[in-house]
Amino acid sequence: MCRWAAYTGAPIFLEDVVSRPGHSLIHQSQCATLCTSAINADGFGVAWYGERDEPGLFRDIYPAWSDPNLRSITAQVRSRLFLAHVRASTGTATSRNNCHPFVVGRWSFMHNGQIGGYDGFRREADMMIPAALYPHRKGATDSEVLFLVALAEGLEADPQGALARAAGRLMALSAAQGALPHLRMTCAFSDGETLYAARYASDDHAPSLFHRWSATRGGRAVVSEPLETDEGDWDAIPPGSFCRFHGERVEIRPFAPEIGARAA
Repeated sequence: MCRWAAYTGAPIFLEDVVSRPGHSLIHQSQCATLCTSAINADGFGVAWYGERDEPGLFRDIYPAWSDPNLRSITAQVRSRLFLAHVRASTGTATSRNNCHPFVVGRWSFMHNGQIGGYDGFRREADMMIPAALYPHRKGATDSEVLFLVALAEGLEADPQGALARAAGRLMALSAAQGALPHLRMTCAFSDGETLYAARYASDDHAPSLFHRWSATRGGRAVVSEPLETDEGDWDAIPPGSFCRFHGERVEIRPFAPEIGARAA
């Protein structure tokens, strides 16, 4: 599975999360410890917010540890809110369009996990994306479908409900195929103002997720794995949680998609 990290707060250089810590995201791309695969070499991406409403986006297909452009960019770009991701494919091709984060307008989204049996219902999943949003379907991943269906379900007005409804609709397709697990996921997404995250699984194996506030930096990191292996002050986010991070404020609510659920 993939590894990701997000940050919100006072502006910092992207490298403070992506490359500098002892267990940075780049380090996790080849030495992850809390997932089934230690290697996440199927591309990477960073989406960051600056002076404009829409985020900047840099993605490529190389392993994160071997791309000097990534280190150079993260050493120069400072941001108050960003999402970064290293990818381990669960079946779709290694291509730039399949790398996270995904961006539509001012929204950015990244995901770690799987939807059981996705290869068997990819066409049906694509048909859930409304015509107005379908031009944004650039790749072939279940993660991008989840994002676009969540947008269609009202992500702008109801982030938690929209994600739950999108997840429930895709879980219904998985259940119809008889595939398990129907869904395992952690995801993070933002409109450039607020950072949202969710941790959920339809079984007992939700991917790991942690967060920590740094008073020194004046910001919060939300990560698949702690960025330093010798630091014990990271808070684990419980399975079945939806999180809202805005400044120092943290809201963690129960999250339980219903199979087949749709907006009224």
